[in-house]
Amino acid sequence: MTDTCTPAAAKPSAADVRRLIGAELSLPSRLGHTMLLLVSLGGAGVTGALLATEPGLPLRTRVALAAMVAVGLSWAAFATWVLTRRRVLLAQHRVVAARMATGFTALFTLGAWGTGRWGEFGRAADAAVAVGLVMLAVAVSALVRARRRFHELSRRRAELERRLADHGRAPR
Repeated sequence: MTDTCTPAAAKPSAADVRRLIGAELSLPSRLGHTMLLLVSLGGAGVTGALLATEPGLPLRTRVALAAMVAVGLSWAAFATWVLTRRRVLLAQHRVVAARMATGFTALFTLGAWGTGRWGEFGRAADAAVAVGLVMLAVAVSALVRARRRFHELSRRRAELERRLADHGRAPR
């Protein structure tokens, strides 16, 4: 689409609308979210089974496994939410995913730091904290990009709605 002041520019073409919708509801996107759903449910199921069948595990291990089950179920719920929408999500799903990634990565990093501080894991915990900090930087970067894209698309949508409303009021 162009940003000229011609009447044709005020109304997006059907091809433009199809292209925008196709980008959000593409087959690779659906397959990726389906894979996320299956992997997260599988991981949560296996971890939950281990948690349920091993009562002799230390408390910190049980807490870590329960957190892993919660994270897995959260990603499964997210994937289900995205897959059940039959409309364009206006990049909102990316913002939600980036927020989840940031929160879960921060939880991991804090857990690794606590393990190193109060546990007997020393260098291994330090390495986990370092990896967690790198992952946290990547997650925060993804969140910033997702929020920018969401705001960009929201502004674009508002502008298109304004143009369509103005175009509808124009004398014929």
